[in-house]
Amino acid sequence: MRRWDGPGVLAAYLSDIDGELVAQKRASGSACADGEDLPEPVVLLRTAEGEVERPIRNVTAAQVMAAVPWRTVRSVRGQPHFPGWYWSATTGGHVVYESRLELARLPVADFDTQVVGIAAQPFLLRATVGGRVRRHVPDLLLVHADGAARLVNVKPVSRLEDPLVAEALRWPGVVARSHGWAYEIWSGTEAVYLANLRFLAGYRRPGLLPDGLTDAVVAAFRPGDTIGSLVGRATRESPAGQVKAAALTLLWQGRLSTDLHRRLSDDSALEAAL
Repeated sequence: MRRWDGPGVLAAYLSDIDGELVAQKRASGSACADGEDLPEPVVLLRTAEGEVERPIRNVTAAQVMAAVPWRTVRSVRGQPHFPGWYWSATTGGHVVYESRLELARLPVADFDTQVVGIAAQPFLLRATVGGRVRRHVPDLLLVHADGAARLVNVKPVSRLEDPLVAEALRWPGVVARSHGWAYEIWSGTEAVYLANLRFLAGYRRPGLLPDGLTDAVVAAFRPGDTIGSLVGRATRESPAGQVKAAALTLLWQGRLSTDLHRRLSDDSALEAAL
């Protein structure tokens, strides 16, 4: 994992992205002069023992996963967003979300077999940008099986057209990448794909089917099967409703696959996981 490369990263970023604005601020004496060190970005975590503040170079993804969300869910009359809790098969517990768009991103992460950790509202990031202290709470941190981490911010495309919003989302990406984390601004995905994921997510919870049924159904799979033909063959041993639920569970688990960019139906062609 790469470590923080020093204040020059943000300085170069400001020069490239906001050169004109920074030049104006420097002329007025309100920004850092050339060659002056910018404070190192820090991360504030909420742990069982209380708040912990560390330079980002000393923060690992595992420490973030062990912390609690920086913000808590609250509901007040007339609020414009819709917070709640999503039960994640990846974490085996609930993950907080603050908007419907965040809720849409969570099953995408939960379905990804390479994602092994999901933390929402994971920490407070603080850095000096453009001569002033900036604070930001990312929406998600995703950890992959190979140890890589991805910081994710969720924002509708229409909001990204606002230069202030775009800038507020841009500098955390510079800090994240300097730390060796990938960075993503997510504004949604294909409607059919998301609808299929939301449908399959109904089969993500363990303990809903008889023991051994999913193994029996995947053993009954034959090349060229569709959902309908697999269910028809495996139904000889178990009720059709349970068999179909098992087939859909196998799709969620990635043990079987199909083209999720087309509407799921009994005619959806299946493939065995590689």
